[in-house]
Amino acid sequence: MARYTGPKSKIARKFGEAIFGDDKSFEKKNYPPGQHGNARRRGKKSEYAVQLMEKQKAKYTYGILEKQFRNTFATAKKKEGVTGEVLLQLCEARLDNVVFRMGISPSRRGARQLVSHRHITVNGELVNIPSYSLKPGDVVGVREKSKSLQAIQDSLAANSKVYEWITWNSEKKEGAFVTVPERLQIPENIKEQLIVELYSK
Repeated sequence: MARYTGPKSKIARKFGEAIFGDDKSFEKKNYPPGQHGNARRRGKKSEYAVQLMEKQKAKYTYGILEKQFRNTFATAKKKEGVTGEVLLQLCEARLDNVVFRMGISPSRRGARQLVSHRHITVNGELVNIPSYSLKPGDVVGVREKSKSLQAIQDSLAANSKVYEWITWNSEKKEGAFVTVPERLQIPENIKEQLIVELYSK
């Protein structure tokens, strides 16, 4: 399966929450997609179905495909700590996610594109791999030639979110990935334990 590029509202409706951020279409139709919409009777989901939905929600939220997500889980399993929490921490440490959190792009999809198109630097070096894993202390910035891009300026101007594990210098257009966030600091509504149970079968 290639990366999903269809309507984001349709996916948000599938999970019953705006996983891609503010969405006016979702607010109007906050029921599952499909021909019969809200009228369709939906039986109780099996345990497997609930776990699978949670994994798919996490994959869509962070924009990660199955093989990469499975590899990330395998890495999390080898590390010390609670596997589910470590999995989310690894997702949060991805370069495309941090670019999004810093407000350089209004969405993870847009952040991934900025990284791929060589607009982002890590510790002064150009990095064009969205899945690049940042370490505490790494400095993420906008490449000098790209600082005047209107899309980046508009996104930074509209951004008002602050995260405890990230710092941002608006003059230099760069910030630091200070530390790996604790689970309580990660705002995503993901029940990571269900994902661990699914992969442990």
